[in-house]
Amino acid sequence: MNILIIDGNEKAASDRYVKIGMDTQYEVYAKILKKLSNNSFNISVIHPAINENFIPEGMNLDDFTGFIWTGSVLNIYENTPSILRQIELAKTLINKENFIFGSCWGLQVLVTAAGGKIRKNPNGLEAIVAKDIKLNNFGKIHPMYKGKNSTFDSFCWHYDDAETLPPHTTVLASNKKSKIQSINFDHKKSIIWAVQYHPEFNPLWMSGLMKQREKLLIDEGIYRDKQEFDLYKNFFSNIKEQIGQNNLLQLSDNIIDEDKHSIELLNWINFIKNQN
Repeated sequence: MNILIIDGNEKAASDRYVKIGMDTQYEVYAKILKKLSNNSFNISVIHPAINENFIPEGMNLDDFTGFIWTGSVLNIYENTPSILRQIELAKTLINKENFIFGSCWGLQVLVTAAGGKIRKNPNGLEAIVAKDIKLNNFGKIHPMYKGKNSTFDSFCWHYDDAETLPPHTTVLASNKKSKIQSINFDHKKSIIWAVQYHPEFNPLWMSGLMKQREKLLIDEGIYRDKQEFDLYKNFFSNIKEQIGQNNLLQLSDNIIDEDKHSIELLNWINFIKNQN
């Protein structure tokens, strides 16, 4: 089965991760998909934010069963060429028979392509941990959340969220920062699952993100001061040695346990397999 990862970032953003020894966002996604699928997927990556001609010679989008849209540092309402290319690609994909999963920026691209609207979140930046995400009655029975706690924390980073949604969209989860933490909708023959948080991220990668954005996180009040920042960063950097301390930091098991944290992606994988 062929899966295509659509990298939402421009080259400069990915280069900043690489410069400090981190995986790019698309590499994070490729690794977790390989793990959860037991390497049963053929995974390819394209970069529409980087290249105008982003589909390699010989690649046909019809050869892919599933599509994953990564996060990005872009803001969709800025309408730059790298953004508009992604919206047009999303319009193409949702008008065919596809299974699509989007994280954060991925949700925002897919919502925009289907006729919804993204805004700057009036509640401000939600960063590192999205706390107390609650499944509603639709979320509790949706296949994306099979085996998931009805209230959970997840890794995140977003200034923006959905203001209006495409027709026939179902909201599945919310928290105080964003009423739209996850959705699903069908468009033509495509089935779209999307979340505003990041089930693909892991604690070590998040500690690298914190290192990259330390001043911003403190300036934005995500952490009170450097002491609190260091406490969380060190926890995520040395997660295996810190097990048992999560209650002190008020972090749920859904953050600590990768199997629980990434269950949305495992459920998407199993959903696709069951449909084919």
